[in-house]
Amino acid sequence: MSKLPVILAITGASGAPYGVRLLEMLVVHNVPTWLLVSSHGWRLLGEECGITDDRALKKATGGDWASLRMFDDTDRGAEPASGSVKTAGMVICPCSMGTVAAIAHGTSRSLIERAADVALKERRTLILVPRETPLSLVHLRNLTLATEAGAVVLPAAPGFYHKPQQVRDLVDFVVQRIVDHLGLDIALVKRWEEK
Repeated sequence: MSKLPVILAITGASGAPYGVRLLEMLVVHNVPTWLLVSSHGWRLLGEECGITDDRALKKATGGDWASLRMFDDTDRGAEPASGSVKTAGMVICPCSMGTVAAIAHGTSRSLIERAADVALKERRTLILVPRETPLSLVHLRNLTLATEAGAVVLPAAPGFYHKPQQVRDLVDFVVQRIVDHLGLDIALVKRWEEK
């Protein structure tokens, strides 16, 4: 596992269970993690997962945050905002279309948006996990701009070939794809096998 931190941002798109499960996998496997949650991200964590503060989030992700540092999304001067601070990359999960638009157009109004901008300019891995459906032409154009700038767009669209039995199996499918793109050796779901 990398000694450099993975930046995980949770924004206000529906799909908070994906972010919670990803965070759980990162901390359970002692991956150095820098966590950023937007104000809308907190709202969705509350609405979709019943998680209203960092104490509840810590409990939901296993209770051991020894490998985690949390940053305030309003602090645009924090370490994730600097290109001179090395990281293993960044994941925004879930990623709202407003956040996609800000990244695609380089507006950097928050620490999350600035950290994503830094990941792109430093040519580091940036994974955007949108859950929006259907997608408007504006969404598609912004996703294209982000991809052209170097981001990986990894929609929260689970497969079914692993024969999911519960919602968690669907969540794990997407989280597996994310950790694979980060180059982390974490196994959550059975891989595809030809019959």
